[in-house]
Amino acid sequence: MKIGGVDLGERPVLLAPMEDVTDASFRILCREAGAAMVYTEFISSDGLIRDAKKAIAKMVTSEEEAPVAIQIYGSIPEAMVDAARMADRAAEIAGGHGADIVDINFGCPVSKIAGRGAGSGMMKEPDKMVAITKAVVEAVGKPVTVKTRLGWDDSSKIIVELAERLQDAGIAALTIHGRTRCQMYKGEADWTLIGAVKENPRMHIPIIGNGDINSAEKAREAFDRYGVDGIMVGRASFGRPWIFSEIRTLLDTGTPMPAPGVRERVALAKRHLDLSLSLKGPVTGVFEMRRHLSCYFKGLRDFKETRIKLVTSTDPAEIRSTLDYIADRWGDDPGLEETSVYGI
Repeated sequence: MKIGGVDLGERPVLLAPMEDVTDASFRILCREAGAAMVYTEFISSDGLIRDAKKAIAKMVTSEEEAPVAIQIYGSIPEAMVDAARMADRAAEIAGGHGADIVDINFGCPVSKIAGRGAGSGMMKEPDKMVAITKAVVEAVGKPVTVKTRLGWDDSSKIIVELAERLQDAGIAALTIHGRTRCQMYKGEADWTLIGAVKENPRMHIPIIGNGDINSAEKAREAFDRYGVDGIMVGRASFGRPWIFSEIRTLLDTGTPMPAPGVRERVALAKRHLDLSLSLKGPVTGVFEMRRHLSCYFKGLRDFKETRIKLVTSTDPAEIRSTLDYIADRWGDDPGLEETSVYGI
């Protein structure tokens, strides 16, 4: 599958953009595990054009995680165009590798974004969505992609027609989350409409499916049953970056990969901690690792006190010592649940 000149190989598996999750350290881990491409946390177009420090920092990427897409969101056309130009020039503005692809977020369902008409709130204004997309495509040199949903609610699942219009606006690929905005993340994702977009003879750009891919078996089914060009894994990767290795192994060999044991997870957590510290320093690096650390060990018996210690310590040496204790105490424990922190 190619997005513009970016070759992602056959049946690629991508890491979805997730706020407060897909920072640089996590993106690197997922790339090492087999993710074909990763996405930044979504970045406010208003924040970028105001030169907000946090928004600029989110554009910093590295060669280790390439290819990488910088994702922006917003509802004001002029701001989206300016922000897209900044994402296109991210290496110059923020440093690092920059963007291989500029992605537009028309899918985020949270109220603070969708309620202001951005993210999946744009599903209520498809004409404006298409106009913004066309303006962004014309403003930047890199391939532009879109991530969106089926529609606003069950009575307005407009994705089949909308996909054609977005393609006509010039996007290089389309990612579809198989839920409406009103569903949020509840219920099951409807992959039949994703398949309908892919089967539409007018569509010629890559179609990437997203929603409920929480195992290698479901990933394989998505490719085989719905014919998508790629799949995107979101919440199921949180606390489980090795899901990309599991999917890649099954797709490439037909044989399931054994789940990593506690000691392997400890080693990965240490690697993650080291990356976070090196990229963000001892204070922010530790603080932002808290959301990840305990998730590596979901399902361990009698783990509550250790989990609390793991996520409240501010001393990197103490965190490493606690991780060593986990390896010694639970190293042979067979009771791990193979689920993400979200349980999907």
